[in-house]
Amino acid sequence: MKAERLDLRHAVNAISDVIQNRPMPLREFDQIYMKAGDMVMQSEYIARRFDGKDLLFVGDGDAISLCIAYLRQRKVFSYGPKRIQLVDFDERIVHAVERFADKEGLSEVISARLYNCIDAFPEDLMGQFDAFYTNPPWGASNDGESVKVFAERGIEGLRGDGEGVIVIADDPKLDWARRVLKATQTFTADRGFFVQEMQSQVHLYHLDDAPELRSCNLFIRSEPGRVPVAKSYELHGARLENFYGREQKLHVRYVREKGRVDYGKAPSETYEIEYLEKT
Repeated sequence: MKAERLDLRHAVNAISDVIQNRPMPLREFDQIYMKAGDMVMQSEYIARRFDGKDLLFVGDGDAISLCIAYLRQRKVFSYGPKRIQLVDFDERIVHAVERFADKEGLSEVISARLYNCIDAFPEDLMGQFDAFYTNPPWGASNDGESVKVFAERGIEGLRGDGEGVIVIADDPKLDWARRVLKATQTFTADRGFFVQEMQSQVHLYHLDDAPELRSCNLFIRSEPGRVPVAKSYELHGARLENFYGREQKLHVRYVREKGRVDYGKAPSETYEIEYLEKT
């Protein structure tokens, strides 16, 4: 499908609505958000690539899933997935999607569910999707094992003939990034997929200690005759180690939301009021 000419002002304003709704990132869980301009381009491309498909998001701190649904609803572009399902272990993200979707009339297109990849993939979602999208922890400290886990959950959600996009670090100067990229390609190949396309170094992030580190879109597609995964298993052992960084073992089941958060407004604990003196 050919890309449409975007009204960039319209697109960026719509993206800003989603960003205002998005909870603050938790760096200890590798929640590092994509920059707004790249979010616009990514949302348009993924919407076009998976037009008319049932699309699964395995984690989505960036809120690309919500951007796709909202930009289409705002007529920034006219294409997009038929159905979007997000699974995420962060209840703040799940509730933010639910509230925004309800407010903007997107609930028939996008839904969100609390789920941690440490658990077996939900049975009712197994084999129900045409494609998956994931931007996982990049696996610098565990040779890409965290990337493999998120990709594995995405694969478990696919029908027989399926495809996916894995967003991971892409810097030829970093040995760990090259190792993770190779490990990811080997892992997916062993599960009946081949690399269909790679868009190299296309995204930047709000990453204070590595502001120039970019990520790629790695598109994979199933080999002919692939059979959907029949059984999912919970994680254990070495696969839990260094999951979110060095010595950051996967030991948290969920991030829970403490009360309702009014996104876009400063939390009251971050400021205080000093009044004029009475005269």
